[in-house]
Amino acid sequence: MFNKKTIHDIDLKGKRVLVRVDFNVPIEDGKIADDTRILAALPTINYLIEEGSSLILCSHLGRPKNGPEPAFSLKPVAEYLGTLVDTKVFFVEDCIGSKAKEAVDNLKQKEILVLENTRFHSGEKKNDTDMAKELASFADIFVNDAFGTAHRAHASNVGVTDYIPAVAGLLLEKEIEYLDQAIEKPRKPFVAILGGAKVSDKINVIKNLLKKADTILIGGGMANTFFKAQGYSVADSLVEDDVLDIAKELINESGSKLCLPIDVVIADDFSNEAIKKVMSVGSIPPGWRILDIGPKSIEKFNNVVSSAGTVVWNGPMGVFEMPNFATGTFAMAKAVADSDAVSIIGGGDSASAINKSGLADKISHISTGGGASLEMLEGIQLPGLTALQDK
Repeated sequence: MFNKKTIHDIDLKGKRVLVRVDFNVPIEDGKIADDTRILAALPTINYLIEEGSSLILCSHLGRPKNGPEPAFSLKPVAEYLGTLVDTKVFFVEDCIGSKAKEAVDNLKQKEILVLENTRFHSGEKKNDTDMAKELASFADIFVNDAFGTAHRAHASNVGVTDYIPAVAGLLLEKEIEYLDQAIEKPRKPFVAILGGAKVSDKINVIKNLLKKADTILIGGGMANTFFKAQGYSVADSLVEDDVLDIAKELINESGSKLCLPIDVVIADDFSNEAIKKVMSVGSIPPGWRILDIGPKSIEKFNNVVSSAGTVVWNGPMGVFEMPNFATGTFAMAKAVADSDAVSIIGGGDSASAINKSGLADKISHISTGGGASLEMLEGIQLPGLTALQDK
C-alpha cells in the first residue's frame, strides 16, 4: 500500500512546484537517443500544468567530473520536452544562483522551466544543505518523480524535503506500487529472472528473493560464478573468484529454488565475430568463454516462466550488445511477454532488451530505475521515498 502523499493529495493551483524528474537519458550528437524516461514523466508534468501550477524541473544527467561540461547539459532535453507539451518550456544554464533565480522569478503560471544539470554542483551528491535550501526556495511544493535516483540521498531529491512540503509524483507512485506488490503480495508462482555480469551486485537481492520467490532463474555472466562454485570448469569465462564461497552458500540454502542454465553458448574470443558453439555446462574447453545461455536452458527457463503468476526480471542472459550472443536475452523477453504473469522489468539492460525486442507493450511495468529497483528487491528503504510526507 503506497502510504506517501502524492500530487493528488494537495492543492496545486497557482503554486510554484519544484519537480525532481529523471531526465538522465542517452544523448548522441546532441539528440535524445532514448526518450523513455522523458515520456514516463509526462503524466505528472501534464497533471501539474492542468492544475494551474508553474513547474521548475530539475534532474542530473550522466556523471560530470568537475563542474559544467557541455556534453552533460540538459538543454537538448529541455528543447525536446518543448515538442511534447502544450506550454512554453524555458531552460536556464544553472540550477542555483542568480541566473536560476531570475528565470524562476520570470516564470508564469502553467509554464515550465528546466534547470541545468544538478550534478554540475558538487553539493548535489553531498546532499549539501545550502544547495538544497536554495533549490527549495524557488518553489512552494516539492514533487519527487525520479524513481531512478530514489535510492540516492542527494540535495535535489532528499535535501529539499527539509524546507518545503514534499510529495510523490505519479511515476514514483506507480513504480513503488508495482515493485512492492510483486515482492510482498505476488500472484503465485513468483519467478525472478536475474542476469547481468556480476553476482556481487545481486547477492542481497538473491538472499531476499529466496525468502519470497518460488523460483530464481540465473543467467548472464553471474551464472559462471555459480558454475565454478559447483566445481565446473568455466575456462576463460568471467568469474568473481572472491564470492565463490557466497555462491556456494546460496546454492546450498536455496533448496531447488535456484535454477541455473544447463547448456551455454561459448566463444573463442570476446567479439561478435568469434567462432561460437553450444556446450553442456561443465565441458568448456580451455581458451573459450561463456557468452549466452544455450537452447536447452532457454527451453527450461521458458517452461518456468510460462506458468508464472508474477515475473520480475533484472539483467540480461548473455552479452546481448553483441547480436550473436543476444539469443537468450531476447528469448526471455519473448517468454515474459507471452506469459499471463504480472511482469515487471527492473530497468537498465533488461528494459533496453524489451524495448529492442518490440515487446514493451506486452509487459505490465517497465521500471525507469535499475539501481532503485534492485534496492527494492533487496528490501532496502529508498531515501528519496522515505523523505516524502506520509498520507
